[in-house]
Amino acid sequence: MDAPPFRFLNALAQVKKPVLAAVNGLAVGIGATMLFHCDLVFAQDTARFSFPFVALGLIPEGASSLLLPRLVGHQRASEILLLGDPLSANEAQAIGLVNRVIAEQPVLDFALAQAIRLTQLPQGAVLRTKALLKHPDEVLGRINLEAEAFVMRAKSSAAQEAFAAFVEKRKPNFAGLD
Repeated sequence: MDAPPFRFLNALAQVKKPVLAAVNGLAVGIGATMLFHCDLVFAQDTARFSFPFVALGLIPEGASSLLLPRLVGHQRASEILLLGDPLSANEAQAIGLVNRVIAEQPVLDFALAQAIRLTQLPQGAVLRTKALLKHPDEVLGRINLEAEAFVMRAKSSAAQEAFAAFVEKRKPNFAGLD
């Protein structure tokens, strides 16, 4: 529960200033779930997003079970979290995970330009607007609930099989495992 990833997610959920993300490449697991805590997310057109938790015998973390259904609805969130199929940058934008897909320039340059725009706005209005948009108490509670379940699942026989299969470069066999 005190592992660095869980501390990171708790801290990220409590940042009072706007958090921007520029995704170029793969955003997998915590690299994808952390985006739920960002205020503006920009992706290079070649970016991919994946939530492979269940296939690894784990559960999603970072309040994903709370925030993703709010973003996309129960059925779509179930498909994303249970099946874990990767999403393209355009699919991520279509479901609202990404604000904008960038093709014409490096995504980091675009994100930095947006950050500069934010610094030129009245900071009191920016900070208060972010505070009104976020509800950290509920999110922090869900992060902790998921962290407890994640730690328990990481010790399960199914997770151990998934980890071993990954290392051995084979398909996992979950027959008879939890």
